Amino acid sequence: MKVGRGHKWQYAAGEWVEKKLTPDQWEFSYAVNKQRHGRAPAGSGVPVGTAYHWYILADQTVTKLDANTYSTAMSGAKFKLAHKRADKEAWSASERAQRKRLIQILEEMLAQLKAQPEAGEQEGFVGRAGTAPATQAPAKSTTAAQPAAQSTAAARSTAAASNGRRARAASGPAARKGSGKSNGKVKAARTEPTRARGGRPAARHAA
Repeated sequence: MKVGRGHKWQYAAGEWVEKKLTPDQWEFSYAVNKQRHGRAPAGSGVPVGTAYHWYILADQTVTKLDANTYSTAMSGAKFKLAHKRADKEAWSASERAQRKRLIQILEEMLAQLKAQPEAGEQEGFVGRAGTAPATQAPAKSTTAAQPAAQSTAAARSTAAASNGRRARAASGPAARKGSGKSNGKVKAARTEPTRARGGRPAARHAA
């Protein structure tokens, strides 16, 4: 069959047998005849007796309807590991080759699963299959901003050093000397009224 074409089958009442191995793992077997929906064109298809070995990866959802009835829906993918022609006894690939092919399939599926974003991780994916995630704005480069930042820091450092020199100059020996003279004048101004008052005591008594 050409890629892109499909089949539709009707499954008869088959028997699904399962056994619980762990709280979350079961093994099962299923055997049934399936019948083509419609009829195959005359002379088409492979000869009777041809066999195929498929490996199925499926997602099954089961809902309990009553005590003894469940609805079940399954979707997934199947991969051919080998086939056997009607006039041959051997499969097209050995068991070892089939195992190697199965490992390759599982590794490819695992890589695809890891590459898919988690639900809600990126805007544009949630609830819209096939929609590309929202693009993020590119991060701004800090390389071009580094020289400007360094120049600003250097200017601040120079200004701080200049202010420090001015402060030290203001508190130097000349400044302390000028401060001493000013203090002497203040003291003299304070003592002069005392001498004046002390020099004219009779005037106060006469008044």
